[in-house]
Amino acid sequence: MSRQMVRPGGRSARVQASVHAAVRELASEVGRDALTVPMIAQRAGVTPSTVYRRWGDLQELLSDVAVERLRPETAPGDHGTLSSDLTVWAEQFLDEMSSPAGLAYVRDALLGDPDGGNAGQCSAYAAEQIGVVLGRAAERGEETPGVETVVDHVVAPLMYRILFRPDGLDTAYARRLVAAVLGPAGGSGPAGGSGPAHAGRDGAA
Repeated sequence: MSRQMVRPGGRSARVQASVHAAVRELASEVGRDALTVPMIAQRAGVTPSTVYRRWGDLQELLSDVAVERLRPETAPGDHGTLSSDLTVWAEQFLDEMSSPAGLAYVRDALLGDPDGGNAGQCSAYAAEQIGVVLGRAAERGEETPGVETVVDHVVAPLMYRILFRPDGLDTAYARRLVAAVLGPAGGSGPAGGSGPAHAGRDGAA
């Protein structure tokens, strides 16, 4: 696990909160590219050495802030069916990640992430949200794919298009991905008899 992914408590948590707030405020005021460690430290009320000791350099700090900003603030909405829930979630995911702010956060999260820990954390955010949607559908008696199946067939192609082929990317593409992963039943049929509904078609727990 990379250094910036540790979530401390006590004074260390207060330092993290104040430094993160300083980064967000200053980025809004002067722009991300103008940020420096001394500037951030002064706004946060800490010494530059505290920032360097905790994060190593400016890019690792920006990466840590980005990962925190990419953390979903609310649970996925409940719209009554798996198809509706997953479609709305995918559309929102696309909208947020393809926005200028979302792209900047993704860039910062990955640039300060030599060991891949931040990428894994961002992936875990998406998987957790998908798990909520699928678990809710299973409780309604709907057949569900597994979390990893949705990640592979919805999240992965969305992120590829966002990062490498954004031209023409729209919510219709997200809807097609969801429709394809749910299949003809659209996630609305009863759970099959081969196992618990929450296990999904690919057997993921």
